[in-house]
Amino acid sequence: MELAHNLLLNEEVYNQLGEVQKAEFIFDWLSYLEKLLLATSRSDVKEKQKTLVEQLLSLLNSSPGPPTRKLLAKNLGVLYSIGDTFSVYETIDKCNDLIRSKDDSPSYLPTKLAAVVCLGSLYRKLGRVLVNTFTDTVGNILKAMKSAESQGRYEIMLSLQNILNGLGAAATPCHRDVYKAAKSCLTDRSMAVRCAAAKCLLELQKEAIFMWSTDLDSVATLCFKSFEGSNYDVRISVSKLLGTVLAKAIISKHPGSAVSRQSIRRLSLEEVLELLGTGFLRGSSGFLRASGDMLKGTSSVSRDVRVGVTQAYVVFVSTLGGTWLEKNFAAFLSHVLSLVSQSHPKATQTQTDAVCGRRCVSFILRAAIGGLLGEKAQIAAAKDICQAIWKLKKVVDAVMNEGNVETRVGSTDVMASQHMLVCALQELGNLIYSLGTTAAPLLQDSSAGLLDSVISVIQHPSIAVRLAAAWCLHCIAVALPSYLTPLLDRCLERLTVLKSSPEAVTGFSFAVAALLGAVKHCPLGIPHGKGKIIMTLAEDLLCSAVQNSRLSAQRTQSGWLLIAALMTLGPAVVSHHLARLLLLWKCVFPLSPKDLETEKSRGDSFTWQVTLEGRAGALCAIKSFVSHCGDLLTEEVIQRLLPPLPCAVDLLIQLSSVLRTYGSTLKTPSVVYKQRLYELLILLPPETYEGNLCALLKELAADLTASDIQVAASAFLLPPLCHQDDLVILSPLLQETDHRFIEEQLLLGNGIACGSLEYDPYSIYEKDVAGNSVPKPLPPVLSVISSAVKLFGVVCAHVGEAQRLFILEQFLDSIKHTKGARQQIVQLHVVSSLSSFLKYLAGSKGHLGPEEMRRPVLALVMGALESPNPLLRCAAAEAWARLAQVVDDGAFTAALAQVSFDKLKSARDVVTRTGYSLALGSLHRYLGGISSSQHLNSCVGILFTLSQDSTSPDVQTWALHSLSLIIDSAGPLYNMHVEPTLSLIIMLLLNVPPTHAEVHQSLGRCLNALITTLGPELQGNSTSISTLRTSCLLGCAVMQDNPDCLVQAQAISCLQQLHMFAPRHVNLSSLVSCLCVNLCSPYLLLRRAVLACLRQLVQREAAEVSEHAVMLAKDSREELTPDANIREVGLEGALLTLLDKETDQKLCHDIKETLNHMLTSMAVDKLSFWLKLCKDVLAASADFTTVTCVDTMQEEEGDKGDDASVLTTRNDDKSYPFTNPRWATRVFAAECVCRIINQCENAHSAHFDIALAQEMRKRDSRNDFLVLHLADLIRMAFMAATDHSDQLRLSGLETLLVVIRRFASIPEPEFPGHVILEQYQANVGAALRPAFTSETPPDVTAKACQVCSAWIASGVVSDLNDLRRVHQLLVSSLTKIQAGKEALSHLYNESASTMEILAVLKAWAEVYIIAVERHKSHRQALKTTTYSEDCVRNESYSSDGLLDLVHADLGTLSRLWLAALQDFALLTLPSEFASQLPVEGGAFYTSETSENAKLHYYNSWALILHATALWLTSTGFVVADPDEGASHLSRPVTPTSMCQGSSSGATVKSPEDVCTDRFHLILGISVEFLCSLRSDATMESITACLHALQALLDVPWPRSKIGSDQDLGIELLNVLHRVILTRESPSIQLASLEVVRQIICAAQEHVKEKRRSAEVDDGAAEKETLPEFGEGKDTGGLVPGKSLVFATLELCVCILVRQLPELNPKLTGSPGVRAAKPQVLSEDGSRLVSAALVILSELPAVCSPEGSISILPTVLYLTIGVLRETAVKLPGGQLSSTVAASLQALKGILSSPMARAEKSHTAWTDLLRSALTTILDCWDPVDGTHQELDEISLLTAITVFILSTSPEVTTIPCLQKRCIEKFKATLQIKDPVVQIKTYQLLLSVFQYPNPAVSYPYIYSLVSSIVEKLQEIDQRKPEDTTELQIFQEGVRVLEALVAIAEEQHRSQLVACLLPILISFLLDDKALGSATAVMKNLHDFALQNLMQIGPQYSSVFKNVMASSPALKARLEAAIKGNQENVKVKISTSKHTKNPGKNASIQLKTNFL
Repeated sequence: MELAHNLLLNEEVYNQLGEVQKAEFIFDWLSYLEKLLLATSRSDVKEKQKTLVEQLLSLLNSSPGPPTRKLLAKNLGVLYSIGDTFSVYETIDKCNDLIRSKDDSPSYLPTKLAAVVCLGSLYRKLGRVLVNTFTDTVGNILKAMKSAESQGRYEIMLSLQNILNGLGAAATPCHRDVYKAAKSCLTDRSMAVRCAAAKCLLELQKEAIFMWSTDLDSVATLCFKSFEGSNYDVRISVSKLLGTVLAKAIISKHPGSAVSRQSIRRLSLEEVLELLGTGFLRGSSGFLRASGDMLKGTSSVSRDVRVGVTQAYVVFVSTLGGTWLEKNFAAFLSHVLSLVSQSHPKATQTQTDAVCGRRCVSFILRAAIGGLLGEKAQIAAAKDICQAIWKLKKVVDAVMNEGNVETRVGSTDVMASQHMLVCALQELGNLIYSLGTTAAPLLQDSSAGLLDSVISVIQHPSIAVRLAAAWCLHCIAVALPSYLTPLLDRCLERLTVLKSSPEAVTGFSFAVAALLGAVKHCPLGIPHGKGKIIMTLAEDLLCSAVQNSRLSAQRTQSGWLLIAALMTLGPAVVSHHLARLLLLWKCVFPLSPKDLETEKSRGDSFTWQVTLEGRAGALCAIKSFVSHCGDLLTEEVIQRLLPPLPCAVDLLIQLSSVLRTYGSTLKTPSVVYKQRLYELLILLPPETYEGNLCALLKELAADLTASDIQVAASAFLLPPLCHQDDLVILSPLLQETDHRFIEEQLLLGNGIACGSLEYDPYSIYEKDVAGNSVPKPLPPVLSVISSAVKLFGVVCAHVGEAQRLFILEQFLDSIKHTKGARQQIVQLHVVSSLSSFLKYLAGSKGHLGPEEMRRPVLALVMGALESPNPLLRCAAAEAWARLAQVVDDGAFTAALAQVSFDKLKSARDVVTRTGYSLALGSLHRYLGGISSSQHLNSCVGILFTLSQDSTSPDVQTWALHSLSLIIDSAGPLYNMHVEPTLSLIIMLLLNVPPTHAEVHQSLGRCLNALITTLGPELQGNSTSISTLRTSCLLGCAVMQDNPDCLVQAQAISCLQQLHMFAPRHVNLSSLVSCLCVNLCSPYLLLRRAVLACLRQLVQREAAEVSEHAVMLAKDSREELTPDANIREVGLEGALLTLLDKETDQKLCHDIKETLNHMLTSMAVDKLSFWLKLCKDVLAASADFTTVTCVDTMQEEEGDKGDDASVLTTRNDDKSYPFTNPRWATRVFAAECVCRIINQCENAHSAHFDIALAQEMRKRDSRNDFLVLHLADLIRMAFMAATDHSDQLRLSGLETLLVVIRRFASIPEPEFPGHVILEQYQANVGAALRPAFTSETPPDVTAKACQVCSAWIASGVVSDLNDLRRVHQLLVSSLTKIQAGKEALSHLYNESASTMEILAVLKAWAEVYIIAVERHKSHRQALKTTTYSEDCVRNESYSSDGLLDLVHADLGTLSRLWLAALQDFALLTLPSEFASQLPVEGGAFYTSETSENAKLHYYNSWALILHATALWLTSTGFVVADPDEGASHLSRPVTPTSMCQGSSSGATVKSPEDVCTDRFHLILGISVEFLCSLRSDATMESITACLHALQALLDVPWPRSKIGSDQDLGIELLNVLHRVILTRESPSIQLASLEVVRQIICAAQEHVKEKRRSAEVDDGAAEKETLPEFGEGKDTGGLVPGKSLVFATLELCVCILVRQLPELNPKLTGSPGVRAAKPQVLSEDGSRLVSAALVILSELPAVCSPEGSISILPTVLYLTIGVLRETAVKLPGGQLSSTVAASLQALKGILSSPMARAEKSHTAWTDLLRSALTTILDCWDPVDGTHQELDEISLLTAITVFILSTSPEVTTIPCLQKRCIEKFKATLQIKDPVVQIKTYQLLLSVFQYPNPAVSYPYIYSLVSSIVEKLQEIDQRKPEDTTELQIFQEGVRVLEALVAIAEEQHRSQLVACLLPILISFLLDDKALGSATAVMKNLHDFALQNLMQIGPQYSSVFKNVMASSPALKARLEAAIKGNQENVKVKISTSKHTKNPGKNASIQLKTNFL
């Protein structure tokens, strides 16, 4: 294929190729040429132009296929528009000659068509250059058209469209001729020709004025005719033409010439609408003929005309635009409603017509109001609709008030106005539903009286109106949940008052049912008590039904309807009414068959009517119960449900005899009864009615083959039984489109009514309503069939085999014995039932039964496979495959396949061929790989042949579809067929005429399946693979060029697959351009394909896709850019605009996903762009008044090209990217803002650091950071939080919360001490204030509370007065909730008030916790007075201030908190304690709503617990007088009983008991939560819970509780151990360890207390006999599970081993020391280890002496282990934090009193010696390798042992010797740091008061120290470290001098003095000395000055003996005489810090 990529055609290569390859080669060359010509320079093109033209023209003669001719023509046009145009006339003549040719053979046709297409393209490109030739050309083409066949007419029309487009106004002379030709084509028998003609006329009307002036009527009539017998595409095209022409007629500006002015008159809106209305009401029959038919009463407009006109209305309004509609809405509304009014009785003469007419009217209104108007205009429209309702209501009232009852009911006025009312009410409902809470102002507006108008028509005499009004109320309630309860109350009240009016009874019960159906859409619910009221009312209606025969039917129906609707509220409500429901159910049926017999003989047709109505209602109520309250269906309930069922089935069987007896009035009630029973049985498990299975089966069979069913409703019966994928080959009507709502009626066929609410009032409360549309149940006659079909599948699978066989035989007979249309109906029902049966069997893995069962099934299915109804063939093919699946026998499957082969080989008719080819495909789909490869070969062979049968497009379509199924299911087996299949597909794509779109669609599916089969192999580079890949891409290119939208959708999804498998080979820019152009296509499936593809692309390459889209928009000319304005707002903005207009759920979901992916990958880089997008969407709606208007005239001039979508064109003001986005779009934009902030968190830190951001911005202005947009973020959050829409308010508050949390801590660089958020406090306050008004829903208030507490807690505002504003909001809500659950609003469910109360309490808890924390940290800060005065002053103000603010309400809060915690504790009890819970519920929840309330408690208990614990801690558990709080609180307070259990009435508890209760409440909740942590438990809850425990154990009283109750302590420890095991977070583990430490402290305190009291009691005398306190008692045994110490040890080991696995002997293989490199732990790890060591060192104090001996080895092992594993050398001789902790712990253990207690003394001594040995062993090399341990750490440990233990531990010679060795060794180490530390440690050893310990060290080590000093003396120190070593050495010697006994002192001083004096300098030397020497000089002099006076005698002796020294000293003293005072004072200062530091270090662990 690469060879084709040249400017000229490579003819050598071309001539060597075969036929198919030639076509491919040409197409590839032409598509390459198209791109190349645009990129080549003009001169190059001109150079080769002649050859190129010749080559292109020669191709004309090679009979090119449709896609090739289109490309050929395009290239010719482009070539001439770039190169020279002088030879163009020859080309045109040549084309004209080809067209004139007389050759009519099929082989010459492609050439003719190609010539036609070329002419179109040339004129389109060159336009006015060719003006002088065009009349001949057009004449020639029109002449050719007379003899052309359909393809020719199709191409000629399109070609004329192009010619008109190119020439514009210059084509006027030919307008009439073209118009005439197009008129005839507009009613052509080929649908494709009609579409083409419509496009041609659409082009013509741009210039041909007569079309929308003088000939307007005839254009309209022509369009109406064209709609007759049309398909969907024709309706789209023609309606676009008609709508555009009519719109033009209204708004056109006429040219100024005098002539034309006279002949043209402007049409008024009324006339134009009247014209459209004529089509709607009378169809295409014209005015004169219609009147004759009307008189005869025969004419009824065909549905396709009506649907077409409906679409034309929509195009008409959309073309005029939103602004126009706003101005003319009232006129438009009244006209549209009049279409179903009494002035046109024919339009609504039958129920069916009326329903369809109403549907069309609803569609027009929805598209106009929902699609074109912004929210403000929609509210105005709603008021207009209200006015219309009032007017119609008045008409009805006038008639109803006439006294005569007879005239009243049948009055035509009333009946005729009903349809207008239904349409108005439904649209009003839809409108308010879409507005959501933004409609609140509309309902509050009393002048509109919206609610009154709706409620007033609930009593309308027509049932349809009553239902529509009820549905409208349902929509209002879903949109505005705050109206749900008031509306319910109002309707219930009317229902009770007007019990005697039949209309009111049914009307208001419909309303109540509809409102109950709305409850599940309103998360806040309705008060629980309403259920009881409704149940009582329903019972009352049922009981009073018998009293008044005029009302019996209505009351019975209403009673059961209310009960059925009540069931939708779910188990929580229904469980309270279950008993009454079951009782009513039991009473409604007779008890035994005998009673039923007697019933039959009694009563008349009326009583039977009421009875059947009642029983049907009861069945419906039970069905509703079963489907909505599955949880209540226990065994017992099912047993109580069953008894009436057999009787219900008996009645079903007797119905026919009842009908015979009482006449046909019972027909409808009996059908309804049947349907209800079937529906219920489908839901129940078949076991429940197994006794009645056979009877049921007979009845069902009779129903399905009954002789009186007139309607063949295949369109609704079969689709569920066909495979979804197969429906695409049938009528396009089955596919989803934007017009599905009206197109559905065409699908059902003319005789059948489409669904409508009045056919089944019970559906008004059902929840499975798609979107917001009204439920559309089908008429009972139809729905009973579909229920019977479903039930038959279940029943037939459960009866015996004989019975099953009998029924199937009976079915066969019934088909044989009927004829004609009847036979078709019976066959349809039978096959549907059979499919349903096989589907059920396959789904439940059942078996068909013995072999003889197969024959009848096969016969039935084969009969259907040859049925003329395509849907039936489709269902039969599915059944055929299911049959093979159920029989599950290879031989049978093969036989089935063979049957198909034989039929396909022999049959010649289309029906058989299509049926059996699909059967083959289905067989493969269900039994995929089973089929052998030989089997596959024959299948593929046959389907190949069929798919080339060009005589029948249907056969091709079905065969190719089947082939696609086989490719899909065969998987890798198919590989051998891939190449032939691909070339077949390409050949067909290149040759099948574009008019057969369905064949192309099937080809697309095959190509898609092939690409999937090839999969990742497509990335390969082998020749074969790249050929395949090129062919795939070529196929996609052909499909992209196809005029049919669904084929384009296929092309896009094929490219999407290719992009997934071989992304490098798909040209992204051309794919993206194709996607952008189709983004606003009028075809839903194409838009879906575009978005599915975009969604995949942006996951991988978001930035590239976005760039390509913008590039395309900038490059392309106006006509290419779709509606979405990519040029200005980028692809992202275009998608947002689309999201705003789109109504399809799946599409909206895909758009959101696509935007989310784009945001994730690009938001950080294109920050400003994204924020601006969101801001524009949010700001566009901030004020309703900014609706922009634009002059429609200008809009019309620059007509939007062809791609502009019909339904979505809006005349937007181009300066503002988004006009009036809907609230849902704004909510999405607010969510995007939150996502952007989250994305920035993972990006550069400068996003949250303003100083850094500004600095980086200065460096490069392209840098963009989030913090620089803070003002915008706040503004967006503010706009959203203060909107009308509640959802948007929630999103806005969430955004505000995110902003506060992320930005609270960022300092403001210009004002130190302040943060950047501080300047926005007014905005935050203003955003929060509206959420606390009384009418705000609780969920918004709850969210606002969360934001309040976050704002206060964030510490942004330090000034109390500023804080008070927000604090005041919390105070106000606290006041509101104080009255508990009673005082809150009764609009919502009780659980909503629980939510609000808990949100307020949680917010306060958070504030209190923060206040306490700040207060604490502030107090600590004051202790370490390092703060500057100013800072302290400032801090204290805010930190105490916040606590003071909270303090005022603390009394109230603490009570409420305790109450909430008590509620929570009750709610978390296991279900077996349910009986013990308080009946009336808790403080804040009612018992009925406890399930819903639980969730709210789960969300807030943790912080409340923490706050309560802090409060109890602050009071120190001292309970004040219960009333003391109330005296100085101005507000009432909930009774104190809340926190004192329910018994407070009887006995007043002592303060001690109250405290104990509170203590156990907090402890209990914590333990319950921590011991069974759910996977969804948040970190916040766990941390809060642990902090609460810490706070609790901070005070003595709870500690004493825990200390004295050992089991409690152990339980807590076990729970904490589990938390540590299951949660990895270091913060949680640290918090847990802190609690453990407190528990151990509590235990220690308890042991001390016991010992103290024992000593006091027993006196000192009997010291020996004291009982042993502490764990381990006298034996020292610790029992696991019973021992606090053991539990603690387990927990500490767990922590230590997790951080340092080497501590585990099992792991290291041997106990004791192991050669491993010591390691430094992470900061978190170090903290955890240190905390564990602290706990370990505390443990001995909890034990008795014997107990301490048991645990000491473990404790020492672990402590020394940590020391060993983490003793790493750190720079500067620091100790790592873990080493420091282990030394500290060692010190604690060694100085434990147990070491000296007489009972444990010897054991301790031995153990401590072993420990010391272990430390000494650490030094020695193991296995010959030397460990890199830090000597300082080990020496310090030895020193700790020497200083902290009793002397006998360390003074035994062997240990002492080794210790001395170590000191000696370290003194030899060269490292100065080590030396300094060694001196310091020695100093402390030498100073040890016990000579037995210190002297041996002194003797052994002094000499080496002196040597060292002398050595330094000789060398003179060079740097500060040596100076330090020297100073430390001198200090050691000085200390020794002080310790030494008199006789030795003189020797020491004699050693010391010479060294010191040697460093003194004289004046000269002093001047030139280095700093180090000067320092030494000062140090020496000072020490000498001190030593001299102290030991004067020795001093004098030494001086006397050495005159040199004396001289030197004197010189130094003299030299320094003047400065000495100064020097001494300064040296003191300089010395202090050094001394301090060394001491501090020592005291750390020594």
